[in-house]
Amino acid sequence: MGNVQPTVEEYPDADAEEDARTIRSACRGAGTDEDEIISILTNRSSQQRQQIKHAYESMFGEELESVLRGEIRGDFEEVILALLDRPSVYDAKQLRSAMKGAGTDTELIIEILCTRVNPQINALRIAYNTVFGRDLEDDLRSETSGDVEKLFVALAQGNRDTGFDVDPDLAEEDANNLHEAGEGSWGTDEFTFTEVLARRNHMQLRATFRAYKIMHDSDIEDVIQSETSGHLCDAYLTIVRCAKDCQGYFAERIYRSMKGVGTDDATLIRTIISRCQIDLGTIREKFNETYDSVLAAWIDEECSGDYKKVLICLLH
Repeated sequence: MGNVQPTVEEYPDADAEEDARTIRSACRGAGTDEDEIISILTNRSSQQRQQIKHAYESMFGEELESVLRGEIRGDFEEVILALLDRPSVYDAKQLRSAMKGAGTDTELIIEILCTRVNPQINALRIAYNTVFGRDLEDDLRSETSGDVEKLFVALAQGNRDTGFDVDPDLAEEDANNLHEAGEGSWGTDEFTFTEVLARRNHMQLRATFRAYKIMHDSDIEDVIQSETSGHLCDAYLTIVRCAKDCQGYFAERIYRSMKGVGTDDATLIRTIISRCQIDLGTIREKFNETYDSVLAAWIDEECSGDYKKVLICLLH
């Protein structure tokens, strides 16, 4: 994983009751003091925000989310309410929204299941059941099919090796098995690809990709693109890119969300919210370096009002 930098950390000496009072007064009277709300919620850790929520409800007999819903609108509301969810609940809600109703947002499922580490997967699986009273694996099975379904279920089980150790013999064995399952045979054995990509730790996967290049003179990404297609190809490539450079993957997600006409606010919000307490500082630097421009300047250009303010506060 290396040395990664979050942008949001525990606020020293935070007082949940004092914060709750400040937000209360920001929401009362003639107008809403959005700056006060932004200042508090973007400078507290997820755990501290939970404490503010509990303090608010016990002191004033109202849910903080309900109060804020009555005061703010649009993308600004989306970001603020997302900050009030625990990360596992936020991920669970995103997955549920991807699967309920007509059609399935497979890209969103790929982004979450293919990029989260075991503790996140296990926490979101529990949150999914707690919040919706549903089983994540059952929903994935009913909403997807074939090899994509098998990969999603394997990822949702949270059985990826969590270590950082690399076994060179296993890397060579996996590289050979992947070759036999793909380039080296007629047709593709997706089971082998899923087994390796969903189970090995990221350092081990990098060793396997290097071994593949040495032994078979092909990049694993090229192999996946020639052997698979559609959502399965996208999902495998997401795992490979995250194993190689997770922050680079998210920098690209942010870039694509703003490049061209219009902004994909849902992806922009989701990426910034889900990474701010993990590695958003590193993602920001990666963005600046890769695209030779400043991420904050892009957000300043693409977004507006309080929505823009909250994103820029989370970015620093």
